Amino acid sequence: MDTVVTRFAPSPTGHLHIGGIRTALINYIITNQAKIDNPDSKFFLRIEDTDRTRHSEEAVQAIYDGMNWLGLSWDGDAVSQFSRSDRHTEVAEALLEKGMAYKCYCTSEELEAMREKAQKEGLPTFYDRRWRDKDENDAPADVKPVIRIKAPLTGETVIEDKVQGKITIKNEQLDDFIILRSDGTPTYMLAVVVDDNDMGVTHVLRGDDHMNNAFRQKIIIEAMGWDTPIYGHMPMILGPDGS
Repeated sequence: MDTVVTRFAPSPTGHLHIGGIRTALINYIITNQAKIDNPDSKFFLRIEDTDRTRHSEEAVQAIYDGMNWLGLSWDGDAVSQFSRSDRHTEVAEALLEKGMAYKCYCTSEELEAMREKAQKEGLPTFYDRRWRDKDENDAPADVKPVIRIKAPLTGETVIEDKVQGKITIKNEQLDDFIILRSDGTPTYMLAVVVDDNDMGVTHVLRGDDHMNNAFRQKIIIEAMGWDTPIYGHMPMILGPDGS
């Protein structure tokens, strides 16, 4: 049997909930089943703590306590995503060099004007890509740029999902999303892809609220020439009222 490497990657902005625990449990079971035939299989715990404004050390400890109480032991040390920010920046710079990303110098006022215009015209409120092919010599000196991915403009992207089946979207639905903020910090969309690759994750099993993210994350994976993991997006656990 092939090596199976999974991860449970909660964000420490609150306490564990039932949906997160189900995700952890499924990853844990699948990995431990694989370990019977292939002891190199691993189940990792990664704390996705790049959002420092909502970060809580109390919530981090609650994740450890909850996992230990449930008996869901992980392999090696838990990984702090925030501690890997230099690596995330390195990949953003590599994407720039490859021509797969670009610096965007739009101000917050310009972005807001774009959104308002698109809303009035009934169009998607995507960034209008005005810096995608602009010369950086035209950049304003007083604006710190973000780095945006160059999403494909034509064609389709396909995800072969183990739960949802084959899902295809038109690439015109994808935006040139930010991978590195103007303060030099990575976004979730970049960090999760880099960490999954560097940790050797083979199976990304998570809630289907991340399904749309998979299409965007695949852009980075393919731009870097990395292997695409096996995806499985599980339905959300909802209350009777749909919440």
